[in-house]
Amino acid sequence: MNVFIVYAHHEPTSFNGALLKIAQDSLTQAGHAVKVSDLYAMGFDPVSDRRNFVTVKDSVILNQQLEEAYASEHDGYAGELKAEHAKLAWCDVLILQFPLWWLGMPAILKGWVDRVFSIGHAYGGGRWFDHGRLAGKRAMCVVTTGGSEPVFSDVGIYDSIETVLYPVHRGILGFCGFTVLSPFMAYGPARLSAEQRRDILADYSERLLNLDSAALIGNPKTEDYDGFILKTATAKPA
Repeated sequence: MNVFIVYAHHEPTSFNGALLKIAQDSLTQAGHAVKVSDLYAMGFDPVSDRRNFVTVKDSVILNQQLEEAYASEHDGYAGELKAEHAKLAWCDVLILQFPLWWLGMPAILKGWVDRVFSIGHAYGGGRWFDHGRLAGKRAMCVVTTGGSEPVFSDVGIYDSIETVLYPVHRGILGFCGFTVLSPFMAYGPARLSAEQRRDILADYSERLLNLDSAALIGNPKTEDYDGFILKTATAKPA
């Protein structure tokens, strides 16, 4: 199994850093191949514009999707994006690991998605969801929070974590064709004891070694939709 971890935390000694290390150790010891994009260590630029390309389709107006399609056809992506495209194509499993900031991904990770999930590599050609370009691959979010688990419940102040991560699970991963695995959550690790944090690390190692049995996040099947409009049977008025 080829596992690509996109890691978005700026402090190596953080609990996120410990999660990354246990993932690398557990997976490699089990015989799996692991590649990591440590975005802060890489100094990854999250801004998506003409810096993405070494080709130019239209020098007057920047139409991002037009330039992406042209770059995909003419080997026109900047070197740092070509490297990320190669990792994305290589992997069987993509892991997005990040702390939850403002109920979303850190800007550097959102920028990675904006730049790397481009037409011709992650989507395009009328292919989405179950027929997406990345269909056949699996993806999972690994997320730490500042708040404890109850605040991310149906009765919590932030609603359920499924609601919070919906834009990532459906709007990014599901849209591009991934089979989306239930997220691995570490709720409020800074509030926990050392023993509790060790338990989380052990649980994460076990999850990684048993991805085949992980619960799935449901996403649409295109056969149930017509141009993204749900096919519904409506009776004629009397």
